[in-house]
Amino acid sequence: MKLLWTDEDAILQLLTARSNAQRQEIKAAYKTLFGKDLVDDLKGELGGKFETLVVALMTPPLTYDVTCLRNAIKGAGTDEKVLVEILSSRTAQQVKDIVAAYRQEYDDDLEEDVCGDTSGHFKRLLVILLQAKRQSGIQEGNIETDAQALFKAGEEKYGTDEQSFVTILGNRSAQHLRKVFDAYMKMSGYEMEESIQRETSGGLKDLLLAVVKCARSVPAYFAETLYYAMKGAGTDDNTLIRVMVSRSEVDLLDIRAEFRKMFACSLHSMIKVRTRYK
Repeated sequence: MKLLWTDEDAILQLLTARSNAQRQEIKAAYKTLFGKDLVDDLKGELGGKFETLVVALMTPPLTYDVTCLRNAIKGAGTDEKVLVEILSSRTAQQVKDIVAAYRQEYDDDLEEDVCGDTSGHFKRLLVILLQAKRQSGIQEGNIETDAQALFKAGEEKYGTDEQSFVTILGNRSAQHLRKVFDAYMKMSGYEMEESIQRETSGGLKDLLLAVVKCARSVPAYFAETLYYAMKGAGTDDNTLIRVMVSRSEVDLLDIRAEFRKMFACSLHSMIKVRTRYK
C-alpha cells in the first residue's frame, strides 16, 4: 500500500492464502507496528467489489454474519435473501452465538429487529429459527405423523395451513426431516420442495425451501445459491461474496463437489467467466 499504486494482486495473494484466524493476527500486528487499523487502510486504498471482498475476508466469521444480518434489516428495505440464507443454514449453536454477538455489538435484540421488519408466517418461522431449539435425533414415532400433517396442511387441503409447515419444518432435526420427506414422497407422490412451490409464496416459500434444502444437504443448498447468483443477465456479486467468504473454511470443498454434480461445470470456471470484467 506504500507504492504509488496499490498492489492489489499482492494483497489478494496474501489474504487468501491465510485462514481467518491468521488474518486477525496480521490485523493486530499491523496496528502494533504502524499504529493504524489495517481494515481502514485497505478501505482507503481499494474500491468497488474488491474492497467489499477484502473487508469481508478481514472480518471474523461470527462478526461477518452479524454484520450481514444488521445490514439486511437496517438498510433501505429488508434484504430477505440474507435473513433466509443465514438463519436456515447455520447450526443451533451458531444461531445462539449470532444472537448474543448481535446484542453485544448493537445493543439491540435480533429477534425484535427481525419482527419489526417482517410479517406473517415468514416472521413466525424466522422467530422459530432464532430460538435455536430444534429437536435432536430422529423421533421414529413421529415420522409418519409429521408427513401426514404436512400432507393434510397442503396437498390434501383447499388452501394451505402454513402454520403446520412452519411448526414442523422449523422445529424438527435435519435427520428427522429427511425421514419425513421420504415418507411424504411415498404418501403424496411429491417431493417436499414441489409441494412448497405450489402451496406457498413470497418470502415464506423461499424460507421453507431453504430449510428443506439445508435439511437435505447444506453444501448442495449453497451450490445452488451460488449457481443462481451467477446465472442470468447479471451476477449477484453480494451473494457470491457472502457465500464464498462465509463458507470458505466450513464446507467449500463439499460445495464445489456438489456444484459439479448438480450443474455439470466447475464452480471455479463459472466464477472466472462471470467475474472476468470486475
